[in-house]
Amino acid sequence: MFGYYILIGAIAIVSWAVSNTLKRKFAKYSKEHLRNGMSGAEIAQKMLLDHGITDVEVISTPGRLTDHYNPKNKTVNLSEAVYNQRNAAAAAVAAHEVGHAVQHAQAYSWLQMRSTLVPVVSVTSGMSQWLIIGGLVLGGAAGFGLGWWVAAAGVAFMGFATLFSFITLPVEYDASNRALAWLKNKNMVTPDEYKGSEDALKWAARTYLVAAIGALANLLYWALQVFGRD
Repeated sequence: MFGYYILIGAIAIVSWAVSNTLKRKFAKYSKEHLRNGMSGAEIAQKMLLDHGITDVEVISTPGRLTDHYNPKNKTVNLSEAVYNQRNAAAAAVAAHEVGHAVQHAQAYSWLQMRSTLVPVVSVTSGMSQWLIIGGLVLGGAAGFGLGWWVAAAGVAFMGFATLFSFITLPVEYDASNRALAWLKNKNMVTPDEYKGSEDALKWAARTYLVAAIGALANLLYWALQVFGRD
């Protein structure tokens, strides 16, 4: 288990570093007020209309960096700091979340795959590690008995969560690309404001990348414990 703790510790440190950098970037670009004077909510609404989307509502949600698009009720949920603010960071986040709404409207394949996996991962992710540990305690590493099958099921469940993490990557990067392209093509931001928006979204995307790498490393570690190091 010592190797596992080292792995988890290393991933936690990298995740903290990326998350901390993201917070600093957003704090920095939150001070760059938009020349056009539009709030995050207004930017989101305009981007929706420019893409012909009229059945998605832009609403304010409590918290910080809690922004998300909900495909079930078709709402772009912007945190209070984004919904009301008029800066490069707010513009980037608002446009990014609308990017997901555009993906949904255009039946973007990666988003559809992720949505399909959501109910599966919501059930399997919470129990995967417990199944693996329980199976190993039952003697799963010794052979093909009941313990091995329990542990193998846990690895399979963990595999779904890892797959979900990697499918999330193209979804998030594509949403950012759509957002930046729209901000630039519609002259919504100045060149300096665009650089700030681009940098903020770049670091936001890296949080998903670190999460995916961490999920893969975790899966490989436990797979080795169950299936052997050979």
